[in-house]
Amino acid sequence: MESGADSGAGVEGGAGADSNGEFLRCFGRQMKLLREAAGLTQAQLGERVGYGEAQIAAVEQGRRIPRPELVDAVDREVGAPGVLVAMKGEVAKARYPGFFRRYAELEGQAVELHAYSDHVVKGILQTEEYARAVFRMWRPLLDEETIEQGVTARMERRKLFARRPAPLLSFVIEEHVLQRPLGGPEVLRGQLEQLLLYGHERNVELQVMPTRRDEHAGLAGPFTLIHLADQRRMAYMEVQDTSALYSDPKKVSPLEATYRVLAAQALTPRESLAFIQKLLGEL
Repeated sequence: MESGADSGAGVEGGAGADSNGEFLRCFGRQMKLLREAAGLTQAQLGERVGYGEAQIAAVEQGRRIPRPELVDAVDREVGAPGVLVAMKGEVAKARYPGFFRRYAELEGQAVELHAYSDHVVKGILQTEEYARAVFRMWRPLLDEETIEQGVTARMERRKLFARRPAPLLSFVIEEHVLQRPLGGPEVLRGQLEQLLLYGHERNVELQVMPTRRDEHAGLAGPFTLIHLADQRRMAYMEVQDTSALYSDPKKVSPLEATYRVLAAQALTPRESLAFIQKLLGEL
């Protein structure tokens, strides 16, 4: 199943959670010292950067991961000569649990990415509302702040679609994934509409795997293939908060072969877009 950090798990706990928390507390203490040196209260700083006092307090206490634009704004308002901005990269990494961080970094560098999903829509394709619904369904229950941090991190990953030169992206998605109304019919509608938009991009191929296929190469579960500019080819698999990132050709090559068969068994990209359009008409 497509689980773990790519659908909802792993936003708290898991490998690297303690180091994430310590770094965020350190960043928060630094921000507090700079704010106080500038003679600003939390409320005053919040007003200047367009955030509430409670949000500033949460960042200073290491309970909230600041957005990149907040880091830039605070650095500017407290007169820090790039001190906070210099830590922005590490702050961004702290959005992800340790087991997922390396994958997220590689995903952002991919020149090609190919993914098979059999449980939920691939994280990078999710709308904000769909992602929030997925996080809300995780057990044990996540608190609202953790959910919002997870949603923010997921939306940041979508920058891959806007990168230039454009990477080649392809996705094979099980039919039942597109029929499961996670979050309700309107959330599903928004997700299907977004898939249609992505599917019409020249560098994106979306394919639907029909439920009634009597041959299926992906029964072992979901996986993602990543090709990098330096010719490295990698594969990523994840279950709950356990993940595996492979670079050994003996592991990667069989999965590449599996993906080729999956793409051949699924509907063509044009047929898939028509199928998604039909689902939208039925909602």
